[in-house]
Amino acid sequence: MKLNNKEILICDCEGTMKLPKKSLTKLFDGDVNINTHLCRAQLANFTNAVSAGAPMVVACTQEAPLFVETAAEANPDLQISYTNIRERAGWSEEANKALPKIQALIQEATLDAPMANSISMRSEGSVLIYGKDENTLEIAKQLSERLGVTCIFKGKADIQPPRLMDVPVFAGEIKSVSGHLGAFNVVVDKYATVQVSSRGSFEIGSKNKDVAIEFDLILDISSGKPLITAPEKREGYFHVEAKDPAGIQKALFDIVDLVGEFEKPRYIKYDNNICVHARSSQTGCTRCLDVCPTGAITPAQDEVEIDAYICAGCGSCASVCPTGAASYQLPAGNFIFERVKLLLDSYRKAKGENSVLLLHDTSYGEDMIAAIAHMGRGLPAHVLPFALTEVTQIGFDFFAVAMAYGAGALRILTGPGNTGETDGLAGQIELADAALVGLGYGDNRVAIIDQADPEAVADALYADIDTLPIEPGDFAPMGNKRSLVNLALNHLHEQAPTPVDILPLSTGAPFGAIEVNTEACTICLSCVAACPTGALKDNPDSPQFTFTETACVQCGLCRTICPESVITLSPRFNFDKEARDTIIVKEEEPFECVKCGEPFGVKSSIDQMVEKLRGHSMFADDAALERIKMCPDCRVTDQFDDPDTPMAVGDRPEIRTTADYLEEREKMREEAEEFKKSHDLDDPEDA
Repeated sequence: MKLNNKEILICDCEGTMKLPKKSLTKLFDGDVNINTHLCRAQLANFTNAVSAGAPMVVACTQEAPLFVETAAEANPDLQISYTNIRERAGWSEEANKALPKIQALIQEATLDAPMANSISMRSEGSVLIYGKDENTLEIAKQLSERLGVTCIFKGKADIQPPRLMDVPVFAGEIKSVSGHLGAFNVVVDKYATVQVSSRGSFEIGSKNKDVAIEFDLILDISSGKPLITAPEKREGYFHVEAKDPAGIQKALFDIVDLVGEFEKPRYIKYDNNICVHARSSQTGCTRCLDVCPTGAITPAQDEVEIDAYICAGCGSCASVCPTGAASYQLPAGNFIFERVKLLLDSYRKAKGENSVLLLHDTSYGEDMIAAIAHMGRGLPAHVLPFALTEVTQIGFDFFAVAMAYGAGALRILTGPGNTGETDGLAGQIELADAALVGLGYGDNRVAIIDQADPEAVADALYADIDTLPIEPGDFAPMGNKRSLVNLALNHLHEQAPTPVDILPLSTGAPFGAIEVNTEACTICLSCVAACPTGALKDNPDSPQFTFTETACVQCGLCRTICPESVITLSPRFNFDKEARDTIIVKEEEPFECVKCGEPFGVKSSIDQMVEKLRGHSMFADDAALERIKMCPDCRVTDQFDDPDTPMAVGDRPEIRTTADYLEEREKMREEAEEFKKSHDLDDPEDA
């Protein structure tokens, strides 16, 4: 059977899944061949399909390693995708109702994910062992047979020196660690060598301050606070308690394998042109900085810098970014939206109802789903698993789009690896809840399931979700983050049980308007210069500035930079068409220069300035006060022309050109000729 130009191989896993051929043939609109033992007795069916050369989808993941090995021998260049219909659908107490889900999962697997870019890291095997007891030296000796090891004792190394010093030993306290696998920069305070003459215990030589050393790998068994943020997410850094021998041995085992060149995905694509972090040294949006668990994001003047080597790929920055300046790239582009649209469309066309998306990662989440299927009830037939690299990579834009495509609810399965990293996700869920409740869809449409017990997870998924169905939209999953959100929210507004034109949102929401005290506003246009999205614009021909609500991300830069403090933020979503229109916030008459008549400022501001400066010692003279009413060019001219000012220079000399000099020379020549003629000086003797 072929689907989207791909051969589909289905197996009922020795009859443990009920896959009626007649029903599947109807669902897939074509003849379906169901295998029973594809990975063993019917492996020839797989080999024949591989030899045929058509791209394929195999509906089995447990035996994927065997299939990969077999395919490598028959046709190594063939493109093969794998999808799990057993634990995710077939092994369930609702398996008899799971055919629409099976069809949707296979349809989803036919999509080809775009590859993300990658970066390279190289480790030569130089290792720092940092500890404070005799175990530190023993570990260093154990590892020194394979790698280049340096041992630094924290504080005084009060241990007996070994008979053979085959490992470099130093003392000191690590002040800071930066960098990544293959390029760690360590700054050591009180750094000192141990004396070769040490007898009963190590004696320390002279101490040095802030010595910088580079290492490829670090094993920290100092039993103190980790030297870096989120140590478990930094490749090449191992923080293990000194009293955990099993943990130490595991770290040593992993360290030995971290020698060579390694590829790492570039998880985040960053577009500084649409970043709203800061302008003119004034800080606006700090959402990505607030949620990054590894410290990979740092301020960089008006933008931020994302260190791809430190980034662990949680995607929290992309989740909360209001403009899409930080976007998740594993996979790249809008593939995640294409997947969810195809999955939900296929499920609905197969007569599936009350769809609930279960968002999970590819490690803990997959294991939890397998545990529920092997030991419990399995997933409900209406729960559609949706695998992500990290569940923290999604945000309000995904929630809105999924709902607009017809998802009845979304459940996000988090695990121990997400501990302390879900604040950004929780904020995005809160925003989605406010929007859905405000439009009459009810609450609890998007929720987190944080349970370690598979039965508890299953109970949460089998619990009735009292939600009204949403008519799916047919818009294409194209465009940037803001445009996708606008498409999704406008569709939800059209289908809303209780639509409203203005949907109030909580502080920090990336949608809204600004309120300006126009009476106090002087149209200085500082806010326009600071606005990074173009929501605020000026008029080059008139004292005026405008506002477009759909472009505003509530970064607050306009409010921060306003010298009169007349701007406040109003978080909301405006469904009225006026939100897409450019409205005039304030405009005034231009002030015309009293000397040349050219407009150069705002009339109210110039009049106010004149009144405030009237009577000031520097403007006691009426001429000086009148100069305020002049444009910059005329003001300078007037100052130089006034004989009573220190800058006066009198009459300006006439500008002379080459033509003037040539004309003067010609005139002198003619006068000389006339003089000679009039005095009969043609004879040289007369001259």
